[in-house]
Amino acid sequence: MKHKHLYNFEGKQLCCTPEVNINKNAGNIDLKDSNHDHSLHNHDHANHESSLFSKWLPGLISLVLLLAGLHFDYWNTFSWFNGWIRLVWYIIAYVSVGFPVIKEACWGLIKGKIFSEFFLMTIATLGAFAIKQYPEGVAVMLFYAIGELFQTLATNRAKSDIKTLLDQRPDITTVFKNNNAVEMAASEVAVDEIILLKPGEKAALDGILLSEKGTFNTAALTGESMPNAKVKGDAVLAGMINLNTVVQIKVTAAYEDSKLNKMIVLIQNAAAQKAPTELFIRKFARVYTPIVVGLAIAITFLPYFFAHEYIFRDWFYKALIFLVISCPCALVISIPLGYFGGIGAAGRHGILVKGSNFLDLLASVSQVVLDKTGTITEGVFKVLDVKILFEKDRDFILQMVNALESHSTHPIAATIHNYIGNTTTIDLEQVEEISGYGMKGLVNGKQLLVGNFKLLSLHNVAFDIEHASIMNTVIAIAFDGKFIGYITISDNIKPFAAVAIQKLKQMNVDVTMLSGDKSTVVDSVAALTGISHAYGELLPEAKVEKIKTFINKKQTVAFVGDGVNDAPAIAISHVGIAMGGLGSDAAIEVADVVIQDDNPAKIPLAIKIGKQTKKIVWQNITLAFAIKAMVLLLGAGGIATMWEAVFADVGVALLAIFNATRLLHFKFK
Repeated sequence: MKHKHLYNFEGKQLCCTPEVNINKNAGNIDLKDSNHDHSLHNHDHANHESSLFSKWLPGLISLVLLLAGLHFDYWNTFSWFNGWIRLVWYIIAYVSVGFPVIKEACWGLIKGKIFSEFFLMTIATLGAFAIKQYPEGVAVMLFYAIGELFQTLATNRAKSDIKTLLDQRPDITTVFKNNNAVEMAASEVAVDEIILLKPGEKAALDGILLSEKGTFNTAALTGESMPNAKVKGDAVLAGMINLNTVVQIKVTAAYEDSKLNKMIVLIQNAAAQKAPTELFIRKFARVYTPIVVGLAIAITFLPYFFAHEYIFRDWFYKALIFLVISCPCALVISIPLGYFGGIGAAGRHGILVKGSNFLDLLASVSQVVLDKTGTITEGVFKVLDVKILFEKDRDFILQMVNALESHSTHPIAATIHNYIGNTTTIDLEQVEEISGYGMKGLVNGKQLLVGNFKLLSLHNVAFDIEHASIMNTVIAIAFDGKFIGYITISDNIKPFAAVAIQKLKQMNVDVTMLSGDKSTVVDSVAALTGISHAYGELLPEAKVEKIKTFINKKQTVAFVGDGVNDAPAIAISHVGIAMGGLGSDAAIEVADVVIQDDNPAKIPLAIKIGKQTKKIVWQNITLAFAIKAMVLLLGAGGIATMWEAVFADVGVALLAIFNATRLLHFKFK
């Protein structure tokens, strides 16, 4: 079983905007908490533009000085451009872009992290200056700085959708108190208070709609911009935008407990969980870099013992070329960026992926296991019929059922409550919810059972009804050891469920449905959606055992569910996917992927995004190694110069970055 963790992580701000921190050695990307004063938005935007300008300016200065210096060298325009003047000219060009890299290399030496890309770049460029190859030394550092800037732009673009989500959390809301509308901090609003939402305003907290109707834009939560019509009693979540008239909302969760806030926390921690490819590259770089330095030293000094005419300067130059070519920048930069681009692309479609490791796992999923209620069906139930054996006690029996079900968070319980209405005072004792069975409690010292027929069998209650022949969900009722009736409930299949199953099959992914509902209902839903393998009447532990059989067959399993009882199955699967709209907090917390709008069509979409991300990452790895190997061979033959080395290092890094950003423009269908 995999272990779930949330991480906090930090990085040095090398090349990014004030809101984004990147530690390039670790590949971590840190999203700062956006719980800020919106009055500072323009100031932050100005700082962002100023930051970008301050990062471009040194590069422009260095580029102008380098081009002018090359012109002076080539055309010999000015006789004064030689000696110490030429050296100072190129030093200024070098320091403009090289100082941050040298600073990082020095910090690495102080902290004992000697073999980093900064160390390689520093000794390679300073070595070029030592043998008076000034333009080459400046060029290496300049193009490295350009690569840094393009990385910043690419990362900011990859994060733009997530930043939009972070900005959807309002800090101020209007509260209706003593017939007055009062503005106050959303974090100070208590549960059960009433907030007012004007047209165009975002909801700051979760609640239920008190007005008769309202229309909302839910793009911040679901990725879908289509208007969502709601009626009185429907849930309204933080981040939704009111589109029409003023509405009243009763707060049901504190500011920090809202769905949007929890999603933000998930996003902030997503970059901490690394894919195996990322982890391998990081470990590889730690071993690879000292080997490269050792080989460069060997290239410099070993020929002394074998070459007839050993010229230190020539062999030192070849070693510098080797160092520049060997720098792992393309891999260290582009691979985390590729994965983060995948997380951003998924977020744009309303899919939260909690780490790049889960993108890798999504790409290799071969078996999707689905829960029924809330995943394939809407989880919005309707009471069809009520059969009570003792008609004269019908009202009292329903009141007892309603009182007991009010202690459950299951959607069926809410349906029964809505059907029966308000409950008169019923004294309940020893109330217990038995996962996979139903509810039990004591009324006047007598046992009341409400759940499936397995619950009745568990407590040795006899019944003489062929419940398997009923094509809908049946809720059995027993009191004082006797079967006294049942309630039939229906649940509609989600509109895109059949399409999702078809797409999964087209991707050669097997689909299985596991449900606690009775087999006749499960078989009916499976037949209507095209699911080949379906199993009903399963307890949570039985679902886990089924998933273990798939895992034992070496299949990569993704389980999709939404309820508390699905949490164990979500946890044991390679990829746990939770439906985030109606899903329980337990399921969302333990899941690796959260589908925000509960649309089953997002399941094959998530797998496609995982496959495309992995494809691009491996394209970058192949590209980097292939070009570097080719230029290394040219360097060994004395053909490649420092300019070819610059292309092999920074050029490949730029190509890899551009390739990684394709995820942001890729059209997933």
